[in-house]
Amino acid sequence: MARSSDRLTENAPGDYFVDASCIDCGTCRVIAPETYGRFDAAGQTIVFQQPETAEGRHRAAMALVACPTASIGTERKADVAVAAAAFPELVAGSVYYCGYASESSFGAASYLIVRPSGNVLIDSPRAARPLLERIAALGGVRTMILTHKDDVADHEILHRTFGCERVIHESDVDAGTGAVERKLRGRQPLRLDDELTVIPVPGHTQGSVALLYRDEFLFSGDHVWYEGLLQRLHASPRVCWYSWPEQTRSMELLAEYAFEWVLPGHGRRWHAPSREAMRAAVRRLAERMARRGAEQDVDASTLR
Repeated sequence: MARSSDRLTENAPGDYFVDASCIDCGTCRVIAPETYGRFDAAGQTIVFQQPETAEGRHRAAMALVACPTASIGTERKADVAVAAAAFPELVAGSVYYCGYASESSFGAASYLIVRPSGNVLIDSPRAARPLLERIAALGGVRTMILTHKDDVADHEILHRTFGCERVIHESDVDAGTGAVERKLRGRQPLRLDDELTVIPVPGHTQGSVALLYRDEFLFSGDHVWYEGLLQRLHASPRVCWYSWPEQTRSMELLAEYAFEWVLPGHGRRWHAPSREAMRAAVRRLAERMARRGAEQDVDASTLR
């Protein structure tokens, strides 16, 4: 639990606080942006404004529950039972955000698609009992798509609990995912059924994939996200562990698909006004990525 003695001095005075164990994953800023904000000088998050309304306190408590490092606390003992039962939280249609982020995935988001043909979990949340009970009430999990090796978290517990088939690209298999039931190969898109298509997007990692659902929702892992300060889709070579040129090419290919939502592992979600607007935004991002790659090549040439 968060410790009042380790409370960051930059927190706004009041009940809620963030302590020094924060890893700056951004989970709380996505859930309750009215309460939590990034303190750049420290590279951490703080409570920049205490919640004043019932809804604000509820969102602040949901962030407390979801925090992967238990870095959020309250000076007075808080009843978070309602907040704990609020996940999975409906995003749109039949898509839910799981909350309960895991420190081993650096607070990455995971999502649940609820559908009659079998629910789909995208990446793994922390296997907290309240979340598992809620997922069970929604029909469990038939398939788990692991978008890349960074965000697998408690996938083994989820598999044992729900008996789901796990899917990962073979290029991202390691000791922790060697027992995954289905390992994808190559770079061709794979249509799992009429609603689901797995799209290889190498770059962030060699085996990164995205999941397209109903030509509407793109679950992008760490391939692309929405940057609130820039007000645009974003990717960064600072968090590209495999190949920036490959990630640029993957982004260019992604522009060939139709979707309206980007649901990332890290960063903010984005719902575009239309599929055409989303496609244009992806193309602009790919162009920026290509220019940045060219600039890096020029910089590197000056060192030779």
